[in-house]
Amino acid sequence: MAGTEKKQAPAKKAPIKKAPAKKQAPEKRSVGRPRRLDPDAMVATARRIIEEEGVDALSMRRVAKELGSTPMALYHYVQDKDELLMLTLSGTAAAFPRPELPEDPRERLLAVAVHLHGVLARLPWVLDILALGELTDKNALWMVEEIIDSALACGLSPAQAVRAYRTIWSYVYGDLVFRRAAERRTQNPPNKRWFPEMVTEEDAATLPRLAAIKDEWRAYAADYEVADELDAIVRGLIERGTAVG
Repeated sequence: MAGTEKKQAPAKKAPIKKAPAKKQAPEKRSVGRPRRLDPDAMVATARRIIEEEGVDALSMRRVAKELGSTPMALYHYVQDKDELLMLTLSGTAAAFPRPELPEDPRERLLAVAVHLHGVLARLPWVLDILALGELTDKNALWMVEEIIDSALACGLSPAQAVRAYRTIWSYVYGDLVFRRAAERRTQNPPNKRWFPEMVTEEDAATLPRLAAIKDEWRAYAADYEVADELDAIVRGLIERGTAVG
């Protein structure tokens, strides 16, 4: 009868099976030698890092990163950080022409010492490398040779000549370190100064000399010529080494 007949439910369509997605093969990394580096660029980058941030900021990884390469690539050119530092020093001394040296051995010794101070004063970043010990620019060894030769010609023994060089080097290095520290203080003045301002009149009983000259200390310390101080050192070394006991 109309209206009483059951309607048959439409037949369910069978699900369409999708073909399994093809797995994409992983991208193959190119295998080969590290990116070729320009040795000059490597050395220039290392030198810039030292000049701007100090020797402690230098590392093989840092240089490689700045050059868009890997530390392993650097090891194709240098064995370690020390060798990289040696390369940064190479040629620095050659950029400064040798001065004409006097014939007199004492005067020649003094002239070389003054020249050494002048060169390093223009290359303050080199001091940080030299402070590590035994790293140097072979082109600078002529100055050491001249100092030793002059000391021997002045009558010093080989042992005295080596010690004389060390004394001269200690003065040159120390003076330049102090100068650089003073320059930093000038550029970034501290909130409070300590020495010699820490010495007061109350210290006169225990520190009478310092209390008397503390106000003039900075002026006295700055008022000197490197050549004069080195001359006094050289004279003293030669007189002590040649004195008849």
